[in-house]
Amino acid sequence: MYKYDNYDQTIVDERVAQFRDQTERFLAGKLTEDEYRPLRLMNGLYVQRYAPMLRVAIPYGLLSSDQLRMLAHISRKYDKNYAHFSTRQNVQFNWPALETVPDILADLASVEMHAIQTSGNDIRNTTSDQFAGIAEDELEDPRPYCEIIRQWSTFHPEFSFLPRKFKIAVSGATNDRAAVKVHDIGLYLVKNDAGEVGFNVIVGGGLGRTPFIGPSIRPFLEKQHLLSYLEAILRVYNRFGRRDNMYRARIKILVNDLGKEEFTRQVEEEWSHIKDSVLKLDQKEIDRVKGFFTSPDYDKNAADDSSFDEAKKSNKLFSNWAKRNLFTHRVAGYKAVVVSLKAPGIAPGDATDEQMDHIAELADQYSYGEIVVTHDQNLVLPNVKQADLFSLWEKLSEKDLATANIGLLTDMICCPGLDFCALANAGSIPIAKQINERFDDIDYLHDIGDLKIKMSGCMNACGHHHVGHIGILGVRKKDEEFYQLTLGGSAETDACLGDRLGPSIAKEEVADVISKLLDVYVEQRQDEERFLDTYRRVGITPFKDSVYPKTAVKEKANANN
Repeated sequence: MYKYDNYDQTIVDERVAQFRDQTERFLAGKLTEDEYRPLRLMNGLYVQRYAPMLRVAIPYGLLSSDQLRMLAHISRKYDKNYAHFSTRQNVQFNWPALETVPDILADLASVEMHAIQTSGNDIRNTTSDQFAGIAEDELEDPRPYCEIIRQWSTFHPEFSFLPRKFKIAVSGATNDRAAVKVHDIGLYLVKNDAGEVGFNVIVGGGLGRTPFIGPSIRPFLEKQHLLSYLEAILRVYNRFGRRDNMYRARIKILVNDLGKEEFTRQVEEEWSHIKDSVLKLDQKEIDRVKGFFTSPDYDKNAADDSSFDEAKKSNKLFSNWAKRNLFTHRVAGYKAVVVSLKAPGIAPGDATDEQMDHIAELADQYSYGEIVVTHDQNLVLPNVKQADLFSLWEKLSEKDLATANIGLLTDMICCPGLDFCALANAGSIPIAKQINERFDDIDYLHDIGDLKIKMSGCMNACGHHHVGHIGILGVRKKDEEFYQLTLGGSAETDACLGDRLGPSIAKEEVADVISKLLDVYVEQRQDEERFLDTYRRVGITPFKDSVYPKTAVKEKANANN
């Protein structure tokens, strides 16, 4: 993984000192709230419903075991003994006292971490595939390019105060596991007809109040032009993005208003002036950054193991876990292990200090000291020998980290919602609890199969509800919580937005409605169809009729008149 040089460390240390001074002046009454607000936002500090929230950057989701131990330490010393992993591969602390935040940032800096540009109208944490570097379907490891983007975008003087926040994702795999098409800029590593590897550039995706799947504006961009083309896109956005209306300020609105062709024309025109500037990447620099992302010293005899298959045959619980929580590895005899942070009764994405310390120890013992944060609010141990899987499973079970539900109904994405967020209209965590309590039969969950439930407490869509197979959005009516459901969304290679099911439903009815939807799926599915496949084949009508039978009868009566 990337290691800070003197420049990185100096920049981060200086930022800690600056923010310490700014915070001390604010607490002493020498800075007003309006003066302090942009300063704290540039350092990842929000004011939530009950306490400050600090968001810490985890570039492209990659953590060392020492960094994870530091997050555990911070949760113990400054918070309430847990942390929350987000859909942007970041981590959040929900209860730090304001006066302790500079100390937290200093502790983070000691292990090459920070909270710079995790909030505010700037370029946020660049994200990627949680299986980058090990996936069998990967054309090339995207992480070096994420790192190059991180270095270019951090403290970029022209893009520190954009019209709105800006998010970039990069994938090098055939199957999109980074939700590339719903980012402000999405980059796919692709091959052209000459066999050269470059980028397919997607611009203008995003969720929130006005969701869009981003269009491709340049199907093939040479690697050497990566930064200059990104710069051209950001310049056009910075110049023409709406600043008079925050709800129409994202680049997706600009792309939609101008149209793909006109937006592309303007980017290409801007790019023509800078494509051969100092922003041009030479192969030497690309290779330098690639040098940080070398493979560990894999055991060449790992594939000779037979204990893994034997353990699956003799232990059903282990077999269930292996089926759901393991991902194929490009090196024979190894697997990537997805550590579920979705045990029943736990807020999705939360991990205690003990669990983080435990995972760090297991990463050292079994996975070369590396951990990756997923977009689905879980963690990955990316390099585990098959011979070690049973032992690892037993040790994960000790800390409630071996729930066999990855990709299943209870592996929900869930924002903090009304429990923490000042912007939320409704709770998300209580709905997750309701669903977990209703669907607690693991055999039933395995029978239902792949099902992505994504839930947000407001239209900001931090829980990506628009692209859930079942999306759940919290809304407010007459000061009561209601929930609007969508069906058929996807954030993967076949990305699409979900269809609204109908009127919002009462809080206490959510699990009942999901049960009705699953009954329709079970009745309608063919062979090994996933929920999403069945929905796309039969359409929304049978699902809608099961939830709103009176509406269905009325519509049929009107059709017959």
